[in-house]
Amino acid sequence: MEKRKCGVLLPIFSLPSSEGIGTLGRNAYNFIDFLSDSGMNIWQVLPLNPTNYGDSPYQSCCSNVLNYYFIDIDMLIEKGLLTCKEVKTSDLGVNARHVDYSKQFTQKIALLRKAFERFDLHDKKFVGFVEQGRYKDFATFMTFKCAFGHKAWSEWKEPYRTYNEKVVNEYLIRKRQEFLFWQFTQYIFLLQWNSLKDYAHSKNIELMGDIPLYLAYDSVEMWKYGDKLFMVDEYRRPECVAGVPPDAFCDDGQLWGNPLYDWKKMRRDGYKWWNERINECLDFFDILRIDHFRGFDRFYAVKAGSLNARKGEWLDGPKEELFKDKLDYKIVAEDLGVIDDGVRRLMKNVGYPGMKILEFAFDGSPDNEHKPSNFTHNYVCYTGTHDNMPLAQYIADLKQEELYIYKQDLASECEKAGVEADFSSPQSICLSVVKLAFASIADTVIIPMWDLLCMGGEARINLPSTVSDKNWSWRFVKEDFDTKTKEFLRNCVKKDVV
Repeated sequence: MEKRKCGVLLPIFSLPSSEGIGTLGRNAYNFIDFLSDSGMNIWQVLPLNPTNYGDSPYQSCCSNVLNYYFIDIDMLIEKGLLTCKEVKTSDLGVNARHVDYSKQFTQKIALLRKAFERFDLHDKKFVGFVEQGRYKDFATFMTFKCAFGHKAWSEWKEPYRTYNEKVVNEYLIRKRQEFLFWQFTQYIFLLQWNSLKDYAHSKNIELMGDIPLYLAYDSVEMWKYGDKLFMVDEYRRPECVAGVPPDAFCDDGQLWGNPLYDWKKMRRDGYKWWNERINECLDFFDILRIDHFRGFDRFYAVKAGSLNARKGEWLDGPKEELFKDKLDYKIVAEDLGVIDDGVRRLMKNVGYPGMKILEFAFDGSPDNEHKPSNFTHNYVCYTGTHDNMPLAQYIADLKQEELYIYKQDLASECEKAGVEADFSSPQSICLSVVKLAFASIADTVIIPMWDLLCMGGEARINLPSTVSDKNWSWRFVKEDFDTKTKEFLRNCVKKDVV
């Protein structure tokens, strides 16, 4: 990063809207105005991939596809592709605080299909978009998936379960409209995204994206390229799957279940698939956060069929070889979790900023690497991530002895940084931590919106290793983006000259 920057983490799905989920419409523009008025210059979002198992954007059916749930319906009305009556008679969800993904799956897609029926398929830009082939694999996959009742590709009947280009192309001739519909979802998303991105840039706001390390088993890549990209047997069944070993938070470890990359195979063509993926993401975003970056050094492999992640082995990834021609890229490496000398060496060699999380910082240990007095410039400082309990709730849940240590540690760090702390309530402590983040020497500070508002456990975005309709569903309402919060952020920026 060329200079100190600051921003807010807010998933697209968490934006206010009347469509049951946040979209790329008016409220996204309003949030950019909020950031600009607050003195911020980064908007960080979570992955924009469509959700899969458990509604998680980290379990997607395709590496480069865009979540059609985020398409703004009002903009389609303005283009004459939908009517107000059609939208009003659709039930997209009535809870202003939570996304109902089942209704997005049924009602939102139904509305998009109606819009597609009115869309001019001979539009030259759309024809060129389809011919470009950027989303051909995704549109093909979804055409088959819909034909087979949305079952996983491994449950499709032959000859379609095994990818064969001749067979696939013959099928697509018969299902041309369905294939074009899924192309349409990507085309419209990109039109809306590019307009939003231009507006963000006009307000000097950079968009920071997030790329998951792994993909879902039920994905385009596994169906079409399984034996070329992943560690699989002759039937394209995973030999081992992704996870992380047991730690202080989880005795069984975390069994993610994603297929693992076969890095030896990938190396033969110079990691072509990964190079294209990263370069495409950085055409899309200004800054790119790569999740679970430690997996490029060594990754944890659990035998397929295991019930938990207690038993596994660490295998070598590509290390810095994958990034040797990308050292000047605007990449943030999520270097959390099990960190060893190999990860530290990788981080040093690539030079990307890592992450420091203040929720982890105040445990009484003078050597805690998340303490602001212990880290250096080349980091992005957060109060927490999308996997953490909102900070105010975390503080409220501390036992008396833990809270005493937390306050003592925080008071010491605030004194070193010249920050005036308030320990009168979990909410005031939370805001003190936010101010400390801005006062740290980290090159970049990003605060999750829920921590800016000192929200409780109800606002938690994700509880790792669980599947729940509470995950990936929390939403904000218009009243949350108030003048008081803008002034608080402006004061943080003024004091610390970010």
